[in-house]
Amino acid sequence: MKTDKHKDAELVKAYQSGNDLALAELVRRWHLTFCKKAHWILKDSELAKDIAQETWQTIMVKISDLHDPQRFGSWALRIVYSKSLDVIRKSARDSENYKSYAKDHRSLMASEPNKNSEILKLNLLEAIGSLPIQQQQVIKLFYTENYSIKEIGNLLDISIGTTKSRLFHAREKLKQHLKSRTYEN
Repeated sequence: MKTDKHKDAELVKAYQSGNDLALAELVRRWHLTFCKKAHWILKDSELAKDIAQETWQTIMVKISDLHDPQRFGSWALRIVYSKSLDVIRKSARDSENYKSYAKDHRSLMASEPNKNSEILKLNLLEAIGSLPIQQQQVIKLFYTENYSIKEIGNLLDISIGTTKSRLFHAREKLKQHLKSRTYEN
């Protein structure tokens, strides 16, 4: 192992001095180790290859800052480790963002019935407004004031049969109006 550290140190010094072939030799010696380390952390061979590639890019930029060339192996493996953890953190953030999005979407969908309810109410009020006055009176008294059919007949001074008839025809017109509005939306 000591001779490997010395060999790595020689290659690092050579690369720092401008010998690009020294980097190619370092890649030959370490690339598989980087891939294995990243794969051990990430459990994904494609990601591990990407991490190894990114590690080499970082090494090329920062190798001039390495003051103790014999520590190349541990320094480079720390880069692999850090980059692997960055991928895990990003994946966790993405997962949290997805969960947050899903929660927001569920909340929005849960509020949709309220929105749909409001739209239905507006359509219903519009439909009631389009009815003849006599039918409007019966509908409002029956549904909003909760009067019985007999009470409505007494209030409007009409027979129970007429009250039922007006209520029936009003409901039918409302159904038709609401169906036509549903198909338009």
